[in-house]
Amino acid sequence: MSAEIVSVRDAAPEEPFDVEPPYVPDHDALAAVEKFDDRFLDRELSWLHFNQRVLELAEDPTLPLLERVRFLAIFTSNLDEFFMVRVAGLKRRIAAGLAVRAASGLMPREVLEAIWRTSHDLALRQARLFRDELVPSLAQKGIELVRWEDLDREEQKQCKRMFKERVFPVLTPLAVDPAHPFPYISGLSLNLAVLLRNPKSGKKHFARVKVPPIFARFVPLGNQRFVPLEDVIGEHLKRLFPGMEILEVHTFRVTRNEDLEVEEDDAENLLAALEKELLRRRFGPPVRLEVEESISEAMLELLITELGVSEEEVFRLPGPLDLRGLHGIADVGREALKYPGFLPATHPRLAEQESASPVDVFKALRRGDVLLHHPYDSFATSVQRFLEQAAADPHVLAIKQTLYRTSGDSPIIDALIDAAEAGKQVLVIVEIKARFDEQANIRWARKLEQAGCHVVYGLVGLKTHCKLSMVVRDEPEGIRRYTHIGTGNYNPKTSRQYEDLGLLTTNEVIGEDVAHLFNNLSGWSRNAAYDELLVAPDSVRSGLIDQIHREIAHHAAGEPAGIRIKANSVVDEGIIDALYLASQAGVPVQMLVRGICALRPGVPGLSETIEVRSVLGRFLEHSRVFWFENAGEPVAWIGSADLMHRNLDRRVEVLVRLPGAESIASIRRLLDLAFAPDTDAWVLGPDAAWTRNGGRTHLQEALIAAHRARRTPG
Repeated sequence: MSAEIVSVRDAAPEEPFDVEPPYVPDHDALAAVEKFDDRFLDRELSWLHFNQRVLELAEDPTLPLLERVRFLAIFTSNLDEFFMVRVAGLKRRIAAGLAVRAASGLMPREVLEAIWRTSHDLALRQARLFRDELVPSLAQKGIELVRWEDLDREEQKQCKRMFKERVFPVLTPLAVDPAHPFPYISGLSLNLAVLLRNPKSGKKHFARVKVPPIFARFVPLGNQRFVPLEDVIGEHLKRLFPGMEILEVHTFRVTRNEDLEVEEDDAENLLAALEKELLRRRFGPPVRLEVEESISEAMLELLITELGVSEEEVFRLPGPLDLRGLHGIADVGREALKYPGFLPATHPRLAEQESASPVDVFKALRRGDVLLHHPYDSFATSVQRFLEQAAADPHVLAIKQTLYRTSGDSPIIDALIDAAEAGKQVLVIVEIKARFDEQANIRWARKLEQAGCHVVYGLVGLKTHCKLSMVVRDEPEGIRRYTHIGTGNYNPKTSRQYEDLGLLTTNEVIGEDVAHLFNNLSGWSRNAAYDELLVAPDSVRSGLIDQIHREIAHHAAGEPAGIRIKANSVVDEGIIDALYLASQAGVPVQMLVRGICALRPGVPGLSETIEVRSVLGRFLEHSRVFWFENAGEPVAWIGSADLMHRNLDRRVEVLVRLPGAESIASIRRLLDLAFAPDTDAWVLGPDAAWTRNGGRTHLQEALIAAHRARRTPG
């Protein structure tokens, strides 16, 4: 999609399935939407507001203390990735002269300046929260994060031994002088800037010492006391620079452009091209410099000059820097300071026949579809078991699978390898360009190839982001396809932390659609017509807009109408304009958006019937749901696609229409709870501000309680 605004007029609906012709809005209706020039919020600033909500969880005194610490670490990681990718992309466009005005009406330079202001404020807010509230609160609970000057003599001796035996052999001090140019500073590394003086000549010298990332960020001293690793190194610099005087020591950290650019069309071997680009990633230009607020002006000026950053890109913060290491503190064994323990349970349809032997997933699916809701439903006893059973079953002829991200010790990979070694046909569509997982995916792609799997890297120019698995089984009645379509990755580890939906089904029409799609991905087939799927980049946008227009027609006819959407991000202007059109027609629209939302709700004359909420908590809300009241016969779709340009235009995404009344009823109950007035959520106002409503019911905790009441541990 181009950078210009896409209106409903530009995204004419297509006919995705055999029903009455789509509703087409007239010119006056479209003009009534398009006259609102400020109808789109800026996507980058909306993302910063999302990370502010994460920070507000860290500030929430009602949450368990160590969970607040973890949210602070997540805030840091989120902001790092935002600068590495989004800010880097803005700078690249400005440098290339591609300064196109965003849908929000802002030029890239204006967006960048707003990002610097907002992110500066958030970073300071985070640092002060850590120093002024969380560190004292942890100390009250017997978990002490101390600095070097707070250590007693025995602890200092302990750190001295640790430095001598483990840290010192790893360190490499890099001096800067005419014979030693300023060293390359790797992205996100924590560093010490050291000012030295030669006592004989009186000359001053600069040196850089990298804090090794292989050691714990906060060094355990025993009795749940911790000291930052850079404090230990800084106190022993004389061993690195014997005979020199240490004048100043300051920590700093650089964030670099780490987004990948792979020209697939020019690459004979995509793996080789990607590996080359991964090497280049390490040397991307800086986009942010973080320094401790105690740094001297002379030292800061040296860093700014040598790194080539602007004053706006400098973040002066209370130490310590790089609070990603707080994950290690959040992991300490103090269960009373964490969320109560929770184990996913086996779905009732897969548990009702369980005995000493594992469930027969195929037998269960022949009795009916299973709609999974992770992490409440166990991934291990459903999706993982589905693939493991397929690998071992002699009646299974073939397995076809997409992989976007998976864990390092994935049982999914092992099952696919076992199937190939057992002589089954195994096709794996591996997306090796999954951001920041590229190296791992290259490794798994080669391992699968060596085992005899047919490994394909999808379609040129498109990322394969859909979550599909299909098992072809020879049965007495003939060949049967078993299909899984999900909203999340085939990753057993993240399945315990990410909220996702997945459909396990033997529905013949869905199986036929998925078979055609796998043929599109692995061969030269270019079938773009499906009965029960919407597939990007061909039909997700047009199919959803068509459904929105139908709700307008239902409302105009006096029939039940309503739209509910659950997504990670809502940015696509064509779909947003269609939702505005629905609101102007009086259709109620409810949106549950975890992250970015460019839609402006509650604007008189434009979006008065639209409500936008956001739910954050112990699980990452990740599923995508599209619900339409459809004149009293509801339709629900789930799948991998967010409402963003990249998902709808540059990725292979799949939405599946849920085939059974039971599954549709389950989705209704989920959405009813999410939008209940008393459910805790952030609500987006027409002024782009998010306000927490203070509801007493938390969506995720209510779902945990409901699943505990009716399911067996899995």
